[in-house]
Amino acid sequence: MSLGKASWSLLKAVRVVRPYQALVFGRSYAAVAEARVVLEKELDSIRAAGTWKAERIITSKQGPQINVEGSRSNILNFCANNYLGLSSHPDVVQAGIDALKSYGAGLSSVRFICGTQDLHKHLEQKLAEFHEREDCILYASCFDANAGLFEVLLGPDDAVLSDELNHASIIDGIRLCRAKRLRYKHMDLSDLEERLKESQSSRMRLIVTDGVFSMDGDVAPLPGICDLAEKYGAMVFIDECHATGFLGPRGRGTDELLGVMDRVHIINSTLGKALGGAAGGYTVGPKPLIDLLRQRSRPYLFSNSLPPPVVGCATRAVELLLASNEIAQSMTAKTMRFRNNMTQAGFTIAGSAHPICPVMLGDARLASLMADDMLKLGVYVIGFSYPVVPKGKARIRVQISAAHTDEDIDICVNAFIQTGRKHGVVS
Repeated sequence: MSLGKASWSLLKAVRVVRPYQALVFGRSYAAVAEARVVLEKELDSIRAAGTWKAERIITSKQGPQINVEGSRSNILNFCANNYLGLSSHPDVVQAGIDALKSYGAGLSSVRFICGTQDLHKHLEQKLAEFHEREDCILYASCFDANAGLFEVLLGPDDAVLSDELNHASIIDGIRLCRAKRLRYKHMDLSDLEERLKESQSSRMRLIVTDGVFSMDGDVAPLPGICDLAEKYGAMVFIDECHATGFLGPRGRGTDELLGVMDRVHIINSTLGKALGGAAGGYTVGPKPLIDLLRQRSRPYLFSNSLPPPVVGCATRAVELLLASNEIAQSMTAKTMRFRNNMTQAGFTIAGSAHPICPVMLGDARLASLMADDMLKLGVYVIGFSYPVVPKGKARIRVQISAAHTDEDIDICVNAFIQTGRKHGVVS
């Protein structure tokens, strides 16, 4: 075939393909356009309901005082999980710098391939020591720890009994397992007992609860839960993200606070709150369970190792707490100062004696507007509304830190009073 004839044949083929490509691209574009309409409609409904969650931009390190984009002066921060003020503690920061220099920025690998360094094992040993458990396994987050536990531990012959207000990560993790799933009413021991009776034919039963429920700051009735577990032959699991480091005489958590450390079998918690605030989560418990999680837990097997600087920061935070309980002990007086002063001013504060202090408002739009007005007065708080909390239960969740001074707390209370009067919440 001559070059001219070959070129003509190719041109005719292209002319045939182009209409087909145009049709495919047209359908693809139409599908995207249709999806865009659906998504924009959903976004508009969120805005209309007053539940839109804007992200404020912080231009400084985390701490009791921060800089916020658009604000001219330092802002008091009352909504971080920085319970012990360790996120910017000089020793913690330096430990991260040292780990970065010695071990690099990251591993570029999962743990079982070439992603386990001695500092990972050292942190796992320290966390097991801190919680007085046999062993520990690290995850990229506590969300991953909750996602990776239940499907490994529980099979179709088992049952899991979960508090109805457990954290979303627990709910998602339980959905992944094949065990029989039963929910009991929030902190209701009578209902839990009924669920235990209902599941007596199961091989293993696991009672699952938050140690502290993050939206209300209420503490699980662990002594009663442990009593029922022992009566019916069940195990007890607690998520300690909002307790590790500062609840209990030595800051070990809810189980220490309530005197049941030897009766709770499995604990999941985080490195992203009180323990330096960077990232990471973990499970502590019996060594055979931890060994099995290393073999089968999907978030562990298929996620990169925690970066060395994060591990270095968390290790130093745990070492500080193992050496002294002074920071943890400072929390109680500051928490009660805020709670008592707010209650005297006429606000309703949920929970009891926990640094999570939800200021209950009910209406989502009101919570958002009050949070915006608080920022204008130099106090950073955030309104929480559906789907983070149930409809009609909107609130501003205040979180007290060991790094706050009494003056900081009084300024925050006064700002609430001024804003509350403006919106008719208090007189």
